[in-house]
Amino acid sequence: MLPDDVRALARLLPEVIEGAHRGHPDFRVGGKILATLWTEEDRVVVKLTPEWQALMTEAQPDVFEPIAGSWDARGWTNVDLNSADEDTLRHALLSAWRTVAPRRLVAAFEPSA
Repeated sequence: MLPDDVRALARLLPEVIEGAHRGHPDFRVGGKILATLWTEEDRVVVKLTPEWQALMTEAQPDVFEPIAGSWDARGWTNVDLNSADEDTLRHALLSAWRTVAPRRLVAAFEPSA
């Protein structure tokens, strides 16, 4: 996957806007960062729940890796763009969106159970 693929998929999510964080493009919803793109390192960092982080890193350790230090405990996770396919990247971004988006927004776009 390429950085432009990240941009395109992130912008499909409701109310996501692109910004910048410490010189890197980022994607926000409700003023909160859901993903930061590291173009020179071919990775995107996404904010997941600790549970989703554990599931994804266990299922695809070649794609997902927790950020070292205290960032790990807060769910921040590297996604290797060289190893991720479109479905995996889409799922990671959607999971990050669900993690940080305002509950009212998530409820408005999630199918009723």
